[in-house]
Amino acid sequence: MFTSGKAVRMERIVNRKTGKAVIVPMDHGVTVGPIKGLVDMSKAVNQVAEGGANAVIGHLGLPKHGHRSYGQDIGLILHLSAASMLSPKPNKKVLVNTVENALRVGADGVSIHINVGDEHEAEMLTDFGKVVVDCNYWGMPLIAMMYPRGPLIKDEKDLEAVKLAARMGAELGADYVKTVYTGDPESFREVVEGCPAPILIAGGSKLSDAEMFKSIEGAMQAGAKGLSIGRNAFQHKNPVLFVKAACAIVHENKTAEEAMAILKTVS
Repeated sequence: MFTSGKAVRMERIVNRKTGKAVIVPMDHGVTVGPIKGLVDMSKAVNQVAEGGANAVIGHLGLPKHGHRSYGQDIGLILHLSAASMLSPKPNKKVLVNTVENALRVGADGVSIHINVGDEHEAEMLTDFGKVVVDCNYWGMPLIAMMYPRGPLIKDEKDLEAVKLAARMGAELGADYVKTVYTGDPESFREVVEGCPAPILIAGGSKLSDAEMFKSIEGAMQAGAKGLSIGRNAFQHKNPVLFVKAACAIVHENKTAEEAMAILKTVS
């Protein structure tokens, strides 16, 4: 039986037994600089790989200067969107790389960032469409980070806004949609049910371990297919154990309470 290139690459960023993924984005250096936890990229990648993460997300500098330099193997997703916090329009994400170049550097997938509701939504959606066409042509998995952010959006966790953002990602061709967790399993189940593509939850700002694990547990109960959490993982005092605990919820159906117990074990 013939297997497409996209299916082969997807196996490198998703757990083959569970069909779910624990992904750690490390693209923050372009947006906010060398923040805590990402000063040494090689160390950061190795720690989350040791914890059991399926893949990391980063810009071109990650494979050039830190990805897979030593330690355990881990999937690579090349991030194609960028904007810095110093920009007068930081929510306007532009393409800084291509799908074809992602193939050249050995990436297993690509990701883009769309701020739904932003004044520059139209340009970002135009870029989205071009990336989808290229991904389909080259057989490259695509994760679309779909966030409700704009002048008409008062709450980024608003259920209707999140439902729209997630649905847009699926409708426009993403293989996986990353979006905001709405805060409880009941409301997030509506997001999952309304999105044909599998959903990953974003981590957002740094939370307590208990809050983060509760969010992961709730999202999984609602039908999410994994997570894409950055700062809560690589800025943790013990990234290896944090990722191990998160993986236990995602891949082993452990509870938030059981995940907290993992943090208390000796690494």
